[in-house]
Amino acid sequence: MEVTYTFQLEGGHVERFELRFDPETMDYLGPVPASPPDWAGMEVERCSHCTIDVDYCPLALRLIKVIERFHERVSHEKANVVVEMEYRTISADTTVQRGLSSMLGLIIPTSGCPHTYWFRPMARFHLPFSGEDETIYRSTSMYMLAQYFRQRQGMDFDEDMSGLTRIYRDMEEVNLSLARRLRLASKADSSVNAVILLDFFAKTVPLVIEEKLEEVKGPFARYLKR
Repeated sequence: MEVTYTFQLEGGHVERFELRFDPETMDYLGPVPASPPDWAGMEVERCSHCTIDVDYCPLALRLIKVIERFHERVSHEKANVVVEMEYRTISADTTVQRGLSSMLGLIIPTSGCPHTYWFRPMARFHLPFSGEDETIYRSTSMYMLAQYFRQRQGMDFDEDMSGLTRIYRDMEEVNLSLARRLRLASKADSSVNAVILLDFFAKTVPLVIEEKLEEVKGPFARYLKR
């Protein structure tokens, strides 16, 4: 599986990222530097709930090449971002931080960090530049499909989506630690603010799940008739 992000930046500069993934596991197959920078070390701004024992943070390793190419770019710089996928191409006239945030939303779940694995189904069906309502719809749909699979396998399952709130709470910690790492790695703020945009969703979704789902209930009317 391949997704390509092309950033057309001010001054005619272009940055292109060809992101490859194992189609079954959604493991990110991007390169890892032979000599990672110090800021990628596991003990640098380590997440308080991290349980893995390795020398380098797997999430940080997957972001090194991205950070190196954007560490001097400011978040509000205008950019035309083109995303090429198997079945469609999507483009947006946006900012560097929003383009990066969309791309990090694909890399982070596939990086190998155990707290991000839950979002791999969303990465598999990536939707660039998704808004709050779309993110809430996609994340809750993903979670309930996971519960269906668990039920079919005779496992316990979560009917009230309380587990989804816990998943997002863990992601808040990941985002916080990652933002601190990226401040050490970047001269400008685009990468840090891209993570902050993702963290906005992590904080918002658990608070507004019921409210937002009521707002999209209308088209489900036929399903709700006895």
